[in-house]
Amino acid sequence: MDERQALAWLATAVEEARAGLAEGGIPIGAALYGPDGALLGRGHNRRVQDGDPSAHAETAAFRAAGRQRTYRGTTMVTTLSPCWYCSGLVRQFGISRVVVGEARTFHGGHDWLAAHGVEILVVDDAECAAMMRSFVEDQPDLWNEDIGD
Repeated sequence: MDERQALAWLATAVEEARAGLAEGGIPIGAALYGPDGALLGRGHNRRVQDGDPSAHAETAAFRAAGRQRTYRGTTMVTTLSPCWYCSGLVRQFGISRVVVGEARTFHGGHDWLAAHGVEILVVDDAECAAMMRSFVEDQPDLWNEDIGD
């Protein structure tokens, strides 16, 4: 995966994370890109806004992409390492690559995905890390309710 391309795509996920935070939700954003580089879908964590514990960013981006004939060659871009639920989505549908904005705040299932043939690029983006670190400090109860301890 070309890191320059990954950073350009990560900007879409970061926009989504900011939108989620502005709505009073958890600042995690994601986007799904096709093999040709076309944006298929984007979304952000809406668990708080919708009262739906399954409304994670990767799920929102996946749903927004709509039904695809195949997910081979697609890339899921997410501001935070995917949790087990979202890692399962990647495996279930055969998404080929995952670009992770940061994995310091939460080290999810990206190592497991890599061990099962998914190409992983952890960008370690400072903005993604700062946004999550600030959120966790400001709203520890909400963070722990969703994905923390």
